Amino acid sequence: MIERFVSVIGQAAMVLLFSPLIAGLGKALKARLQTRRGPGVLQPYRDLYKLLRKGMVIPDTASWIFPLTPFVLFSTTLLAGLLIPAVSAQAPLSLFGGVLAVVYLLALGRFFLALGGLDAGTPFGGLGSSREMTISAIAEPALMLAVFTVALGAGSTNLSSMAKAAVGQSWHFLAPSQMLAFAALFIVLIAETGRIPVDNPATHLELTMIHEAMILEYSGPYLALIEWSAAMKQMVLMTLLINVFFPYGLSADASPLGMTVSILLFAAKLAALASAVVLVETANAKLRLFRVPELLAVAFVLSALALISTFLFGSRG
Repeated sequence: MIERFVSVIGQAAMVLLFSPLIAGLGKALKARLQTRRGPGVLQPYRDLYKLLRKGMVIPDTASWIFPLTPFVLFSTTLLAGLLIPAVSAQAPLSLFGGVLAVVYLLALGRFFLALGGLDAGTPFGGLGSSREMTISAIAEPALMLAVFTVALGAGSTNLSSMAKAAVGQSWHFLAPSQMLAFAALFIVLIAETGRIPVDNPATHLELTMIHEAMILEYSGPYLALIEWSAAMKQMVLMTLLINVFFPYGLSADASPLGMTVSILLFAAKLAALASAVVLVETANAKLRLFRVPELLAVAFVLSALALISTFLFGSRG
């Protein structure tokens, strides 16, 4: 019981403290690739501190949904992070659900965020909420199918069981089904975190806004919670991607040496994946809005092909 409590507190602290660092690293790398000075790696921490100290402006038309949304989004994202193995093969809250619980928690946060955008009563909020739901309708099935491809080999949808089974067997990433599922999940990662070519969080143009349109009316601590939740969601999805397909380095015990090595390898894998996302962002232009579902449809088809090939040929097929 004490070990479980320590693991919950440790992973929660890691998600809370290091998610802004991953976001800052991505922004700094993107600026360097674009030959700009850009913000520092620690800039997200300064932004959160500044927002937490500011006052809030709440629309007169808003109901109880508007102030509740940041707290629901923050708590569901953090809980999703505790269901995924990060540095240990045993996730802290693995007994409470597997990959389906992760998808449902993230979907619940997205649902309240869309409601919060609508609750403000502004045209931009409704526009962003509608676009967000359109993206999620394709991205969430693609996410589930991609992870189910790995779950078939482990015989369980529990992420801890999948990680333990993957660590104990040979590497199957070069199998076609694994490569297809990885590509699909990578596209979903870009879409869910609002990156180019799906979205551009650095702009407030009406024709391109998706995520930013829903949070235009939020300010102060409420906006800080939403921005913090976005950084945590990015880290959660990255952790899911690297530890589903690259589970090596996950600690099988709680020894100090094993945990230290696991933390270092986990940080290296996160940095490598963040660099890959930045390269994709820099090398591509923003897609037109009606082309975004086509990109997500590619992810869905790839994940479906991965699952079908696993059924037909096995994990080595």
